[in-house]
Amino acid sequence: MRCYIFGAGSFFGLIKPPLAGSLIIAADGGLSYLEKEGIRPDIICGDFDSLGKTPFGDNVVCVPVEKDDTDMALAISLGKKKGADEFILYGGTGGRPDHTMANYQTLCHIAKEGCRGYLIGEHYIATAIHNGKIAFPKGKTGTISVFCMGKEAIGVSLKGLKYPLDNAELFPDVPLGVSNSFTGEAAEISVHDGTLLILWEEL
Repeated sequence: MRCYIFGAGSFFGLIKPPLAGSLIIAADGGLSYLEKEGIRPDIICGDFDSLGKTPFGDNVVCVPVEKDDTDMALAISLGKKKGADEFILYGGTGGRPDHTMANYQTLCHIAKEGCRGYLIGEHYIATAIHNGKIAFPKGKTGTISVFCMGKEAIGVSLKGLKYPLDNAELFPDVPLGVSNSFTGEAAEISVHDGTLLILWEEL
């Protein structure tokens, strides 16, 4: 099941509008955006420091300000409990850089649990893969960057991109995969052992 999560960061339009039957979660200040768009969330969660008020209702999950998880991570956990395995994250960039970095880490955590998350930024999308692959259809253009997250990534292959790799190793402190680009052909990124963070232009 697909789950759409709206956080308190910046919004740049709905690249992937919520589909019928999907789960919609407002994480703290993301509720303001949903209310403005007339979208009713299934769950509202967070400490509500960004929203500035605590909403009421049976679908509200309120947590303390001092906690171990971000509001976005809390929303993902609630989505998993409802059976979601694909997450579209809005409002997770454009604000505090530490929160953006935390959301990149959250994408990696999602991937390690066998799910897929997409973080929607300003004209770009980010995702992560773990011991797996992601494919892109023909016709895509623009830049794409691939970063190793955590320990070294072994058996990395980039196909259909301007700068291909075949069974290579990427390291977390060497940005070898930055500023690649689509060629218009079908593309695939895969890793045998490790976690990759992938960001690409989406104009």
